[in-house]
Amino acid sequence: MAICGICLIPAWALGSSAGSLPAEMQMTHRMMLLVIQLGLILFAAKLGNILFEKVKLPGTLGEISAGMLIGPYALGQFGFFGFPDGLFPIVGGGVLAVSPELYGLAAVAAVVLMFNVGLQTDLKLLLRFAVAGGLVGLGGLLTSFFLGAYSVKVLSGILLGSRIGLFAPQCLMLGTIASATSVGITARILSSKRKTDSPEGVTILSAAVIDDVLGIVLLAVVMGVLSASRATGAIDWGHIGALATKAVGVWLGATIVGLTAARKIGFLLKWFGERTSIAVMALGLALILAGLFEEAGLAMIIGAYVMGLSLTKADITHVVRERLAPVAAFLVPVFFCVTGMQINVGAFGSGGLVLFGIGYGIAALIAKLAGCGLPALLANFNLRGAGRIGFGMAPRCEVALIIAGVALAGGFIEADMLSAVVMMVVINTLVAPPALVLLYRADKPGTRRPVPTDKAEQEVSFQFPSVEMTGFFVDKLVAVFESEGFFVHLISRSQNLYQLRKDRAIIEFRHSDTELVFSCQAEAVKLVNAAVYEALAFVEKAVKALKEPLDSEAIGRGIQQDNGPLGPQTLILTDYLKPALIEPDLPGRTKEQIIDELLDMLVRNGLVRDREAAAQAIWERENSMSTGLQYGVAIPHGKTDAVGRLVCTLGISKDGVDFGSMDGEPSRIFILTLSPKSKPAPHVQFMSAVSGLLNAEGREAILSCRNAREVFAVVSAAQNK
Repeated sequence: MAICGICLIPAWALGSSAGSLPAEMQMTHRMMLLVIQLGLILFAAKLGNILFEKVKLPGTLGEISAGMLIGPYALGQFGFFGFPDGLFPIVGGGVLAVSPELYGLAAVAAVVLMFNVGLQTDLKLLLRFAVAGGLVGLGGLLTSFFLGAYSVKVLSGILLGSRIGLFAPQCLMLGTIASATSVGITARILSSKRKTDSPEGVTILSAAVIDDVLGIVLLAVVMGVLSASRATGAIDWGHIGALATKAVGVWLGATIVGLTAARKIGFLLKWFGERTSIAVMALGLALILAGLFEEAGLAMIIGAYVMGLSLTKADITHVVRERLAPVAAFLVPVFFCVTGMQINVGAFGSGGLVLFGIGYGIAALIAKLAGCGLPALLANFNLRGAGRIGFGMAPRCEVALIIAGVALAGGFIEADMLSAVVMMVVINTLVAPPALVLLYRADKPGTRRPVPTDKAEQEVSFQFPSVEMTGFFVDKLVAVFESEGFFVHLISRSQNLYQLRKDRAIIEFRHSDTELVFSCQAEAVKLVNAAVYEALAFVEKAVKALKEPLDSEAIGRGIQQDNGPLGPQTLILTDYLKPALIEPDLPGRTKEQIIDELLDMLVRNGLVRDREAAAQAIWERENSMSTGLQYGVAIPHGKTDAVGRLVCTLGISKDGVDFGSMDGEPSRIFILTLSPKSKPAPHVQFMSAVSGLLNAEGREAILSCRNAREVFAVVSAAQNK
């Protein structure tokens, strides 16, 4: 906060006299205000995201809430320093609550977000489950649209005192918003329950794809209808029909052309060579198409979605998503935060508006349950399965809020209505996920008849003798596929799941400790075997090279250079080594006894969760190569998840123990370390620091100590030199 205050001093000096500055300096002032606003938005949005996810709510709602808090209707309106109107003053007479510059950034962010949504659309899933997914998606969309629009008509007359027709912009837009589906939360629940590939899971995901596509078409039609009625001042159904047909025609035509030319677009983008350049140029195409759609009378987000949808058939899809992730991480929170800024928090004080938002939210929830659940009953699902599908399709979030932002910017709804949309999103997000979890608690089938498994894809597996060999082989295999022009994407690091794409070929593989499993079409099996055979040649070459290994003893002696400097000063030994972890007189007379005694010391101090696993890790390392160095020093160590961080203990044997040291001399000083296997730990830095501590002077000082505190004092003194 102090740094921010100091940084605001020059801004205060400039802002205090901004009104009297020439035009050029006023522009500088506006840009200065923009960058300060942007910085505050990023921090507020991230904090809101974190807080909401802590309470099991979507982070997007946290970003919107952060915008409401710092926006022009709340804290942003209060002046301070040289900002008499506040950091986020209301501009445009309240029609557009934020500055044009900030709104422009939010518009670009919406394009990036919808481009990503298009890239993530699974066309293969859409086609494979088109019947059930189509029934569910279409039923949910139509029911939500009509029930959402009708609820707005009825509730506005009862609660807001304003009677509006069913074809009023507010009804049509809020009906369109209610038709959207956001299955991100549902997908996480299905994944955690391992039900993603279940009939209900696949139907939900495919229906969500169809729902998104039809939702974009619906938005195009509604925009055409509203534009026509605004232009003529009355509902001219002939004119509206022509414009709606034009809107659908432009959308459908662009989509067909995009999907047909996907490979050519991918080839064009690959001409730019470097992967980051490919992703940036793909975003450039999305921005151009978004602008052209806006010019054609459609929303920019529709053009961005079409471009993303087109690239799903290209082999660069994952490359674009991966390289644009930082751009999305920067811009998308800006969009949701700016959306929140346009919500008048004072409107929540109106009891009528709160009840309107609750009623609209309940209507939207019922619409998805009925509109998606009833068609599911016609597609071989029982009541349980239909309920799962209905609640799985109920959450709304990103797409609904994007459409709401478009409607607000176009003047089709007021800021008060945006507040109602947020309440609808909150209600559906709070109710649907727990209900879905409850329905899955009883692990019973959701279909009336068993669903036959799909045998179109084949699995090919390969076994390896060790974890190290598997990891080494995967690296070589990835290199082989990349040399063949495949784009390799790590889909899930936790599951070690990869996807390989080139033109129309799609191959997935995953690996466990000692097994590599491919999933691909039958015609790609020979390709997989050829690639594995080629990678195996690299491995055999490496194995032959190991017959002439490096001089491990020379490297070990290099670690322990006598009279060398202490290790990196970023690592402080006394942060890891305490008197309670030091034993100046070990009773053990063999290597096994010494290791057991040191390990027991760690266990007694509560630093090891699983003694057996820790011992196994130490002996695996010890059996591969002795950790006995020279000059009477040994450093047994291992990596295991039996510890949460790097831990160590130090022991001294007065008589010395045969530890298989390099110089053949007995070892007298032992430092045992364990570090976690699944997360980073400064193991190598620690080894370097220890080697610096145990120089000639250090060894002599430690061996002359009579108790643990004296040893600790020697370590502290050496560390502070």
